[in-house]
Amino acid sequence: MQLSAEITINRISTRYTQNSPNYFICNMRRIHLFLLITSIFYYSAGYGRSFQIVTENPSAEIKDGTAIIQFEDFSDTLEIEKIYWSKQSTPLYSRKASELEEGTAYTVIVDWKDKTQTSQTFKISASSAQEKVNAGFTPFVELLSIVLFSDPFAALGLYDPVLRADNGLPYLYPNGDEKKMAIPLVVVWLIAGALFFTIKMRFINVRGFKHAIDLIKGKFDQEEDKGEVSHFQALATALSGTVGMGNIAGVATAMAIGGPGATFWMIVAGLLGMSSKFVECTLAVKYREIDQNGVVSGGPMYYLSKGLHKRGWTKLGKTLAVLFAVLCVGGSIGGGNMYQANQTFLQLSTVFPMLSEYSLWVGLFLAILTGLVIIGGIKSIAKVTDKIVPLMILLYVSIAIFVIALHYTFIPQAFADIFNGAFNADAAKGGFIGVMIMGFRRAAFSNEAGVGSASIAHSASKTNQPVSEGIVSLLEPFIDTVVICTMTALVLIFTGFAQNPQGLDGVALTNAAFKSQFEWFDIVLTIAIFLFAFSTMISWSYYGLKAWTYLTGRSKRNDLIFKVLFLTCTLIGASSGKGAVMDFSDMMILGMAFPNLVGLLIMSSEVKEDLAVYFKNVMAKKK
Repeated sequence: MQLSAEITINRISTRYTQNSPNYFICNMRRIHLFLLITSIFYYSAGYGRSFQIVTENPSAEIKDGTAIIQFEDFSDTLEIEKIYWSKQSTPLYSRKASELEEGTAYTVIVDWKDKTQTSQTFKISASSAQEKVNAGFTPFVELLSIVLFSDPFAALGLYDPVLRADNGLPYLYPNGDEKKMAIPLVVVWLIAGALFFTIKMRFINVRGFKHAIDLIKGKFDQEEDKGEVSHFQALATALSGTVGMGNIAGVATAMAIGGPGATFWMIVAGLLGMSSKFVECTLAVKYREIDQNGVVSGGPMYYLSKGLHKRGWTKLGKTLAVLFAVLCVGGSIGGGNMYQANQTFLQLSTVFPMLSEYSLWVGLFLAILTGLVIIGGIKSIAKVTDKIVPLMILLYVSIAIFVIALHYTFIPQAFADIFNGAFNADAAKGGFIGVMIMGFRRAAFSNEAGVGSASIAHSASKTNQPVSEGIVSLLEPFIDTVVICTMTALVLIFTGFAQNPQGLDGVALTNAAFKSQFEWFDIVLTIAIFLFAFSTMISWSYYGLKAWTYLTGRSKRNDLIFKVLFLTCTLIGASSGKGAVMDFSDMMILGMAFPNLVGLLIMSSEVKEDLAVYFKNVMAKKK
C-alpha cells in the first residue's frame, strides 16, 4: 500500500509541474473555490449588502432636506426586515425621509431577515447662508436642551418615563422610538422655587390679592413717588411680555398631550407662580437705579449684583448678573421678537394667502410699528400697552366666555373631567405624573414667574415702597395663567377638541375649537395673535435694552445700537423659518431662571422682613 501511494504522488507531481498549463489550471480552481466559500459566508453574514443614501437640498430654506435609500442589488430589497431612521417622524420601513435639517447628522439602520444590520450616518449639506447659520447653532441648541430639559428623576431611576398602554406596551413614534414624558429640570426648578416662596411668604399670593387690586386703583399712590410709570402701566407692560402665543398655542399643545387634567395643574402652578413674581419684583424696585433724568434701570441684573454684594458675595453676584443679562439679550431678540414676528406672518398668510409671498414686507411693517413705540422708552411703551393689553384680554376672554355660555349645561361635566383627569389620567397621558408635569410646564413657560423678565418692567413703577410693586405683580400670573390659559383650556374642553380628534397642534387646534362655534373666528384669532405678538415685542425690546446697557454701559449710542439690532431681527424673523437660531434664543429665556432663582432664594429672608414691615405700616395707616 505504501508503494502504491508513492507511485500516485509521483504521478501527480509529474503531471502538475510549475511550468505546465495543468498546474496553472489547478491553482485557479482552488482560488475560485476559496472565493466561492468566502462569498457564501460573507453574504450570509450580511456583510455584502450595501446601500447608498441619496440626499437632496431643494431650496435655501431650512428643514426641507430629503434622503432616499438606494440598494445596489435588487435582491437585497427582498431580505429587508425593517428600515429605521433616527428622525422620529419618519415611519419604519420607509425608504425616504423628508423635512430633514441641514447640517444635522442622521442615522439609517437596515435590519435584515438573517438578523444582521447595516447602518449609515449622513448629513444634508447646508448651502445657503441661512442653512449654514442654522447648522452652526444646532450644537448649542442640543447643549442647552441637555441643561434645561434633562430629566434628573428618570436618570436616577425614580420613575419610568416611557408612556405605556393599558397592556403595558409602550407608545411609539412613527420610527419606532418609545414615547416618553420627561420632567424637565427647568420646570422642577421653577415650580420648586414657587412652592418655597409661597410657604416662606405665608401665602402672599392669597392674602395680598385684595391689596393688589387697591394698589392698581391708585388708593396708595403718592405724588412724590419716584419712577416712570404707574402701577397699572407697569403691570400692563409686564403682562404684554407674557400674554402671547403660549396662551393660545401652548395651552392647546398641553391639552392635546395631557388632556383636560392638565388644566388643573396649570391653575395650581399659576397660583404658586404669583409668589415667585412677588419676590423678584419687590427686589427689582428695591435695588433699581435712577439717573439724573429720572430714567430707571432695574431687574435681576441689579438685585443680583447689588444684593449679593451686600452679603459679601460680590463675585457670585456679578457672575449671576452678567449671565442673566447675556441670556436676556439673546432671549429678547429671539423668543421675544423673531419668533413673534414669524408666528404673526404665518397666521396672516394662512388667513390671507395673498400675503404668503410678502414676508419681508410684513416684517418691515412690524419693525416700523415696533420702532415707533420703543424709540420713546418705557413711557412710550407703557402708553401703548395700557391700552392694547386690556383690549386684547377683554376681546379674547369675552369670546371664550360666550363659547362656554353656549354649552353651559356641560359645565359640571367639564369640571369633573378636569378633576378626574388631574388625578386619574390614563397611561396614554403619562398617568398622574405626566398630566401634572404638562400643566406645570405650560404655566411655567407662559407666566415666566421666576424667570425674572417681568421684574425689569415693574422696576420702573412709581413707588417708594418696593413691596407694593411686588404685590401688584401678583396679578400677572393670575391673569396670564389662571384666567387666560384656563379660558383657552375650557373652550377646548367644551367644544370637544381637548382630545384633539383632528390631530391638530398649537394655534391650529385652538382655532379649530373656536371656529367650530364661529366661522369668522380665524379673523379674530389673527387680530389677537397680532396684538399679542406686537405687545410682546415692544415689552421684550425694553427687557433686552436694559440687559444690553447693563453689559455695555448706559448711553444714547448703546441704546441706538440695540434698537437697530432688535428691529433688524424683527425683519429677519418674519421672513425666516423657525430653526436652531430661534430655538436657541427661545431657550435662553428659560435659562434666565437659573441665575435668577439662585439670587431669589438667597435674598428671600430679606423680602420676608420687608413684607412684614410693609403690612405693619399699611395697617397703621388704616387706623
